Amino acid sequence: MGNTSLEHAQTSPEPGDEGNPAEAPPARPARRGRRTALLIACGAALGILGGTAAGYAVQYHRPPTPLPPLAQQKLVTPKALAPDAATTRDSINANRRHKTDGDLTALLVEAPAGAKAPGKGYESLDVFSVGFEEPGKALAGFAEDGVRRIATTVWSQDDRVFVEIRLIQFRDREGADVYQQSQALSMPTKEYAGNPGVPIPGAPADLAHVWVDSSAETKPGYHPVRGARAVARRGDIVMEIDYIDNRGRIAEGDVVDLAKRQLERL
Repeated sequence: MGNTSLEHAQTSPEPGDEGNPAEAPPARPARRGRRTALLIACGAALGILGGTAAGYAVQYHRPPTPLPPLAQQKLVTPKALAPDAATTRDSINANRRHKTDGDLTALLVEAPAGAKAPGKGYESLDVFSVGFEEPGKALAGFAEDGVRRIATTVWSQDDRVFVEIRLIQFRDREGADVYQQSQALSMPTKEYAGNPGVPIPGAPADLAHVWVDSSAETKPGYHPVRGARAVARRGDIVMEIDYIDNRGRIAEGDVVDLAKRQLERL
């Protein structure tokens, strides 16, 4: 590792034979391999879309549950005020606005004291796709999945620990769910982390997980490199953290704590 930038590597899901091919998301090209980032697979969604659609269909055909009568039949609501110079779109829609509708970079955790951090910003979809072996196909695939924007921050500590956090917001929950589940399916395999990982406290295990690689990557003339990865979904946002130590030692608790703090901000 000769520089302080974190290099992120991913591979795309391979099309599987299970499930209905029409319901599976399209395969994406592999992400370019780099020495500092261990290969991370997207994996196959294996019928996730089909299962989600079936669940909504069952719920749709159930009769509605009648609500109890209101204790107060005539609710008193404040009188609407006329707009003035201080009125903004945000203030008009304050009751309908979620914090993830604002500046997504504001939700990224701060880098630790003393870390080298170039700052926070947005990564364009085409730049994100350049990291894949077939950028054109990757760009088309993510556009079809409805990636809306990607907020990111990067930092390094002591030229040893390198961290990159991405908040990938999709246009709907379905796209975020497919992306998060495809990541989670492949991480336990021996090609990647090689272990089942651990859940992030305070979130469902199937939606938020951390994996520390079972073995370090070694190369003659270099220190061993070990990677860890956290992937979680909250609503239409997928949080992913890549954590790399170029001395080959990672405390699982450090990654879990970072992932928990980031997830709490969403």
